[in-house]
Amino acid sequence: MNAIVKVMIANLYETTDLKSELVDEALYGMPVEVLEELDETWVKIRTFYRYEGYMLKADLEIGSDILALWMNNANHVIRQSFADVLTCPKIQSDKLITLTRGAFIHVVEEVGLEPTWTKVQLVTGQLGYVRTDWVQQRIKVYTANEELFREQVVQSAFHYLGTPYRWGGKTPAGIDCSGLCSMAYMLNGSYIYRDAKILEGFPLKEITREKLKRGDLIFFPGHVAMYIGDEQYIHSSLGGNEVTINSLNPLDDHYREDLATTITGYGSLFG
Repeated sequence: MNAIVKVMIANLYETTDLKSELVDEALYGMPVEVLEELDETWVKIRTFYRYEGYMLKADLEIGSDILALWMNNANHVIRQSFADVLTCPKIQSDKLITLTRGAFIHVVEEVGLEPTWTKVQLVTGQLGYVRTDWVQQRIKVYTANEELFREQVVQSAFHYLGTPYRWGGKTPAGIDCSGLCSMAYMLNGSYIYRDAKILEGFPLKEITREKLKRGDLIFFPGHVAMYIGDEQYIHSSLGGNEVTINSLNPLDDHYREDLATTITGYGSLFG
C-alpha cells in the first residue's frame, strides 16, 4: 500500500512510541510505502530511499491511486526555508499550510503577467498560492555534468548553515549530519543512504583521500560531512550544535582534531 505525507514534517520513529528515537523525518508530498497498518494510530513505512520506521497514520494520505496521480504531477519542490501556502495570491490571505525546504508540490499555474505567485495543489486536493521565487523544478535525476553537480550540491548544503542540530532532523528547523548530506544530494536529484555510511545499492562509492573533491563526503565513526574544498568541510555536528564549517588543516582556526584524526573513509558519486 502506498501513501503521501500530508503534514509539513512527518516524524519517523524507531518504535510505536512518541518517546522513542526519532530516526528520520519525511517531508510534505514525499511518497512512502506502507508496510503494515498496526492499528488506528500507527503504520510501519518505508521511504523511497529505503529507510524504515513507524509513523502516525494521521500524517499520511493513503491510497495507491492518490500516489500515482501525485507523483505524476508533483514536479516541483520548495526551495525556501519555510513557505506558507495561502488561500489567495496576496500576503494578507489565510494560510492553508506551511511547507519546508525539500517538500514536493504540484504546480498548477503561475499567476499574473509578471508572476509573483504560483497556484499549487496540495495532497488533499486543496488549491493555494505560494510565492513563485520559493518554488523550483524538482530535479529527479542528477546532471551528467560533474562539475555542475558538485557546485550545486555544495550550494544546497550552504543553505543550511546555522541550522540547529536535531537528531533525525532534515529541515531548516533542525538537521543532523546525514540529514544535511542526504538533503543536499536529494535536492539535486541523487538519493544516497540516509545514515552516515556507504551502503550497497546506493550511488555513493568509496574513494581514496587523493580523489576527494568538492561535494564528496567524508565519513567518521557515526558521522558524515561534505567536503567543500581547501581542506574544509560542512557538517551538522552534535558537538557544534548547528551546521557549520570546519577544517582538516591543523593550522586552521576551525580545525577539529577529534574529527580530522578519526576519518574512516570517503565517498563520491564519481569514483
